[in-house]
Amino acid sequence: MPSTTTRTARSVDVYSEIESLLKPYGKKLIERTGTVKNKRDYHLWCGGPIEFKGRTYPEFSFASVIEQKGYVGLYLMAISCNPAVKKQLSPALLKLLKGKSCFYVKQLTPQLKRDISSALEASYDGYRKLGWI
Repeated sequence: MPSTTTRTARSVDVYSEIESLLKPYGKKLIERTGTVKNKRDYHLWCGGPIEFKGRTYPEFSFASVIEQKGYVGLYLMAISCNPAVKKQLSPALLKLLKGKSCFYVKQLTPQLKRDISSALEASYDGYRKLGWI
């Protein structure tokens, strides 16, 4: 069984890799960090107002990555509010989906990294089609 130090180093690497996939989208979205107490986090938001399910939001979440204990959480809101985006996700990525929009990532293979990159592209395109970006 790997030591805690090894797991921590692995989660740091996974977090950094996923954050690097999100960063290019920060040029057109609102970036935030430090919003989750005692955890490393990076969030991207769409500026509003955004209409969704009969409500108006001043901002709407696009994607987040949060370093959790034992895994890295990748949150893609587009898959819970746009079913067409979820249909574009790879089976390997869907296996990591816990709940409506959170993926538990413990290891990041080159293929999974490509799958996440594709999911981000599909999410961005889905939001753009809705007029949110």
